[in-house]
Amino acid sequence: MDSEPNDEVIVVGGGIVGLTTAVLLAESGRRVRVWAREPAERTTSAVAGGLWWPYRIEPEPLVGAWALESLAVYEEQARRPEETGVRLVDGVHRGTRLDELGDWVARVPGLRQTADGLTARLPVIDMPVHLAWLRERLAKAGSAVELREVTDLAAVPAGVVVNCTGLGARSLARDPAVRPVRGQLVVVENPGITTWLTSVDHSSAASTYFIPQPGGLLLGGTAEEDDWSLQPDPATATAIVARCAEIRPEIAGSRILTHRVGLRPARNSVRLERRPLPDGRVLVHSYGHGGAGVTVAWGCAREAAGLAFPSA
Repeated sequence: MDSEPNDEVIVVGGGIVGLTTAVLLAESGRRVRVWAREPAERTTSAVAGGLWWPYRIEPEPLVGAWALESLAVYEEQARRPEETGVRLVDGVHRGTRLDELGDWVARVPGLRQTADGLTARLPVIDMPVHLAWLRERLAKAGSAVELREVTDLAAVPAGVVVNCTGLGARSLARDPAVRPVRGQLVVVENPGITTWLTSVDHSSAASTYFIPQPGGLLLGGTAEEDDWSLQPDPATATAIVARCAEIRPEIAGSRILTHRVGLRPARNSVRLERRPLPDGRVLVHSYGHGGAGVTVAWGCAREAAGLAFPSA
C-alpha cells in the first residue's frame, strides 16, 4: 500500500535550488518528488554561467555562509568533473577588492588580492551536465521529477511542500518583491582561453565576463532589471562580444555558437522560511536567489531541510 500523502515531500521547482534540495532530502531517507513546470534544461539554471561566486543576492551575512557550504560540496564534486560537470578553474574578479566584501571571503581557499583584483581557483559548473547528474542522483535515491503545473501551493498533496520556484514565486507565492534581472550571454568557439574573468560595475546594466566551458566560451553579460524578454537582442550580443574582445582580442574572431537569455529571480532578500499551510501541513519557501542560485544551492538546501524537519 502506498504511504499517505503526509509522509511525502514535494519540491515545487526543478532548477538548481529545487534539485539540490530534493537530492538532499531523498538521500536522507525522505520520500520526495519534484514537481516542475518545465524540464531542468529549460530553466534559468540551465543558462547560468556556472561560476561559483555570490552575485546579486542578499543578505550578505547569510549568503556567505550558504555559499561557503556549497563551495565545499562543489570542491568535492570537482574530483569527478566528467560525471558532475564541476571543475576548478583559475580566474580573476577584475576591479574587486577584499575590503568590499563580507567576512565570508576570508574563508575562500587561495583567494588573493592582486593589482588586477581578486584571483582564485573556483568551481565552474557546466550546468546542462550538472543538472542531468543531479536528476540521475535523485533517481538513484528513489525519487523522480514530474512535469506538473502548480497554481496553488496549498493544493500540493504532501505533508511538506518546498517552494523552489524562483521567479515563478512572484505569482505562486503572491510575492511582488520577486523581480526578473535579465541576463544575456553569447557562446562562442573557445580560441584557447582557459581562465575565467569578471569585470562587474554594479551601477550598470552591462558587465563583462568570460567563462570557459566544455561546450564553448561563455561571454557576458547583462543585468537588466524588470526586463522579462527571453529573446536575445542582437545589439546587446554585439556589445558583449566587443567588451570581452577588448580584454582578450582573440575573442573577436571566434565563431558564435549560440545565444542565451535567463531571468534571474531577484529579491531584496532570499526568502528561506517555514510557514504553516491552512490545514497544518508545512510549507517551506526557498526562492529569491538572484544571480547566485548555483553558488548557494547546497547551503540553502540544508537550511530548507532543517526547516522542513526541525527535529531530524
